[in-house]
Amino acid sequence: MKSRVKWVDHMTFVAESGSGHAVVMDGPPEFGGRDLGPRPMEMLLMGMGGCSAFDVVQILQKSRQAITDCEVMLEAERAEEHPKVFTRIHAHYIVTGRNLAEKQVARAVELSAEKYCSASIMLGRTAEITHDFEIREPE
Repeated sequence: MKSRVKWVDHMTFVAESGSGHAVVMDGPPEFGGRDLGPRPMEMLLMGMGGCSAFDVVQILQKSRQAITDCEVMLEAERAEEHPKVFTRIHAHYIVTGRNLAEKQVARAVELSAEKYCSASIMLGRTAEITHDFEIREPE
């Protein structure tokens, strides 16, 4: 896997993935940024959410659950001193579908957290990661 991050100006950077996608990252105004994109640590947290949501959807689809939506709400705390690593992350999954089995959703979330989501497993080396979920019926 490869990535390229190029400084644009001020505290704005463009990150390009090996698969050819790009995203703008920027710092807050108090550090010379112009607030044009997410902060790098926000990208890391979003990456964990995306990695885990991908797993949960895939696991539920493979177990023939009628999933129609999956959302992960993430909250994180960081250390006060440098390096300001994540110390706590909570992931709240909102899984929507028709007659979803609670046991299957719980299993999908657990498998992602403990076996498949590389990002959360890696971040779990410095942060306490917790999770919960709710199931919703489609409207």
